[in-house]
Amino acid sequence: MTVARTGDDARSDASRYREILSGAEAIAMQAAQTLLAMRDRKLDVSRKQLRDVVTEADLASERLVIAGLRALTPGAAILSEEAGASGPAGGSRWIVDPLDGTVNYASGLAWFSVTMAYQEEGRTRVGVVHSPLGDVTARFIEGEVATVNGRDARVSSCASLSDAVVSVILTSHYDEAEVARAAEAIRRLGNRARGVRIIVSGGFELSLIADSRLDGFVSLKADIVSHAAAMPLVRAAGGRVTRLDGRDSHDDDLQKIASNGLIHDELLACLQGL
Repeated sequence: MTVARTGDDARSDASRYREILSGAEAIAMQAAQTLLAMRDRKLDVSRKQLRDVVTEADLASERLVIAGLRALTPGAAILSEEAGASGPAGGSRWIVDPLDGTVNYASGLAWFSVTMAYQEEGRTRVGVVHSPLGDVTARFIEGEVATVNGRDARVSSCASLSDAVVSVILTSHYDEAEVARAAEAIRRLGNRARGVRIIVSGGFELSLIADSRLDGFVSLKADIVSHAAAMPLVRAAGGRVTRLDGRDSHDDDLQKIASNGLIHDELLACLQGL
C-alpha cells in the first residue's frame, strides 16, 4: 500500500490518515516480531554515548521500518534514532524509534517498543506505539482516533501526587550532572508520591499514562524520537505534557513532564528549581 499526498487527491485527510495508520501499524508489528525473533540469541552490542548502547536488533528493526515507511509514504522525510534524518526537508516527515528501550531489550526486560509519528506542517497527525511484551498497542489520528489496546485513551482519575505513581527517566546516556538532576527528582518524588518507577522507554510510558496505568512521567533530557507519537495521545486522553515552566512541551523540547492533568500543577511544584 502506498499513501501519497497530491494536489488532486480527492480523498479526505481523515481517510488518508486512516490508511497511513493502518500501514504504519503493520510495519510496527513486523518490526516488533523481528525484535522478538532476535531477542533470544546473542546480540552484537556497541557503545554509543557514555554508557548507552545500540544493538544489531536496533539496526535490523530500523532498516525494516524505514523501508516500509518509504513505500507507504513516498516523498516523506524520515528522522530515525540511529540513521538520523533523510529525505526532503519542509514537507511531511516520520519521526521513528525502531527500538525505544534498547538497554531494557538487551537485558531481557519487557519495557521496549516500536514508536512512529507521522507529521504534516509540524504536527503529529498519526502515531503508533507498539510494545509486544509490555501489553501496549497505542494508535492515534489527530482529532479522530486515540486508543490503547482498542480502548479509548483515558487518563487516570488520581487527584493527588500522594496517590500517584510516577515514572522518571534515568538513562545510560546521562552525564554526571544529569544523573544528579534526575536523582534529585526521584528523591523529591520519593517523599511525595505513592510510587516512583524507572522504566526508560518514553513512548511506552506516555502510552501507559494515556491508558490510566501511570499517573505521571518526568524526563529532563528527552529525545524527539521516543516521544513524538505518544505526546498527542496523552493530550487526547485528557492529560498534559509540559516543560518544567508549565508551557506545553514540543517535540524538540528536552523537558517532557506528562501527567493525567489532575496532578500536573502539584507535580511541577515538586520539581520546581531542577
